[in-house]
Amino acid sequence: MSDSPAGRLQGLFEGHRLTPTQRRIAHCMVRRAADVPFLSSVELAELAGVSQPSVTRFAVALGFDGYPALRRHLREVAPPGSDSAGGEGLNEYQQAVLAEVENLRHLAGLLADPAPVERAGRLLAGSRPLLVLGLRAASSQARGFAYFAAKVHPDVRLLDEGGSMLTDRVDAAVRAGATALLCFALPRHPREVVEALEYARAAGLTVVTVAESAFAPVAAHSDLLIPAAVGTGLAFDTACAPMLLGRVLLEAMADELPDAQARLEEFDAKAAARGLFVE
Repeated sequence: MSDSPAGRLQGLFEGHRLTPTQRRIAHCMVRRAADVPFLSSVELAELAGVSQPSVTRFAVALGFDGYPALRRHLREVAPPGSDSAGGEGLNEYQQAVLAEVENLRHLAGLLADPAPVERAGRLLAGSRPLLVLGLRAASSQARGFAYFAAKVHPDVRLLDEGGSMLTDRVDAAVRAGATALLCFALPRHPREVVEALEYARAAGLTVVTVAESAFAPVAAHSDLLIPAAVGTGLAFDTACAPMLLGRVLLEAMADELPDAQARLEEFDAKAAARGLFVE
């Protein structure tokens, strides 16, 4: 686990059975990890969209006497210079970039244990066909993964549009032998993503999910969730860490496909023969 503020919070929350409201608070705290040690319970409640008593109950659920005790703990474990004043003098664009750098550091810390990614790689490589799901904000992540995955995996099927046809395509893939689905889930989470994952698991698929937090709404419908935080400093969220995690999963999947290198070499030879790329 990374020693970043977000990493410490993730470690604090792990192993606790949280209610949906408490998961919402936890998610908010991870997204505002650098600021949380300096927020009052009222301020945190407003940010999370919950009541102040809910914040108090959340702190008790984590084993503290109340929110002040939780906040004191966070201040004690915060390294020097980790408070929100660290961005003083920077404009909002610079702060957004530095926040993404911190998200990538957090991801690097998580990847110190490669076991979850390696397990995901085996699951994705073994599914024929392989379903890749991403709707709305997450559609570009899913499409990018599917584009590259198709160069090494024999049958990749992209699901980037919702509606009644989505479940039809899941059914068709299961009939064809699919065993796994990779989902990219980013805020705000469409209801149809949650419903699609619930349906996929009921159909027998193993769900691997990339989401911004282990407390995202899709967590309850995932067999393996690997978190990658999103940036929230601009009007629209930024998703550098989820994109990079997608490439890491591609690498892990390719490592499990014995003919991956041969497929890439074949593609390169055909691309050269067709003059596909400008040299």
